[in-house]
Amino acid sequence: MKPPFRWDRYSDQPAVLRDRAFKREVYRRRTPDQIVTALESVLLLPLFTVAMPFVKPQKAPKIGCDFFGLCVNLDKGEAQYDLVKELGANALQMRIPLWDLNNLPAYRRFAEGFGSNVRWLVTLMQDRERAEDPVRSAEETAKVVETFGDLCDEYQLGNAVNRTKWGFYSMGEYLRWYETIEKRLRALKPDVKLVGPAVIDFEYHYVTRALFNFRPVSFDRLGTLLYVDRRGAPQNAQALIFNLRRKIDLLYAMARFSPKCEPRIYVTETNWPIQKTAPWAPTSEKECVSEADHARYLSDYYRIAAKSRKIERVYWHQLIAPGYGLVDNREGLRKREAFYAFKRLIEEYA
Repeated sequence: MKPPFRWDRYSDQPAVLRDRAFKREVYRRRTPDQIVTALESVLLLPLFTVAMPFVKPQKAPKIGCDFFGLCVNLDKGEAQYDLVKELGANALQMRIPLWDLNNLPAYRRFAEGFGSNVRWLVTLMQDRERAEDPVRSAEETAKVVETFGDLCDEYQLGNAVNRTKWGFYSMGEYLRWYETIEKRLRALKPDVKLVGPAVIDFEYHYVTRALFNFRPVSFDRLGTLLYVDRRGAPQNAQALIFNLRRKIDLLYAMARFSPKCEPRIYVTETNWPIQKTAPWAPTSEKECVSEADHARYLSDYYRIAAKSRKIERVYWHQLIAPGYGLVDNREGLRKREAFYAFKRLIEEYA
């Protein structure tokens, strides 16, 4: 069956899957892996929840400019150069789709345009074809690393891997994919830093599956797309007690006990969708917030993460995006309140 995947150019992500027959088939195929994931979660997550208040940072990261990461996109153009300079940001993330490697020289030129004082994280985005062919993905990923070798040491392998629309049908499938690529990249570039598993939202049962298994995989940085937008303010709780701070505490406890990673955590994506920006907003209008709240929640998120001393970096997704970015580009470039809030944070912590 050909999967009905397509890209939503408005929200910069795969479109929601509507084919019910296809989704039923995927659910059927992933059932054995889901059983393993559920059993691990039932056994381990309660233990980590009990332990999380007592697990203190081994070495608290220094909070400086590098803490304030920002996602930039090739298709948003060179206007981003001056915007990044104005913000004072020097930790940038760029997503490269593995299906777009014909444009790899353009991605390289784009990265060079930001200057030499940038700490890059390159995220390698998958599709269903790559998920089914880890060997092909490993060679394509190696090509990216060879192209960016002198600019970038950190690569996130995969994105939102717990969402079917992104191409993986199970965490077991992702781990096999990651294992193949990791082996190739560590042989190619021994000092490479690999970030994963890139689970989106507060779905820590998938993180458990990635961090506690018998596959020969390891993560140099624990990468998480820790969105809390559906709860409103980051202080608001999910599942009774899990506000942003407690979600961080739980994730850190998992990292401390895992044999697969060091307790070094990057939030590689977060944002809030903005009211009256459909179809660019990635959620329904119900979850969208005003531009004033957008700026306030951004500041609160960064302050909570910084105060925890358990997060090394938080990447705002992204600089220019009508539905959720710091800058709205529908009619020229309009800097939102969140743009100036982000700038003030960098100045404060620099």
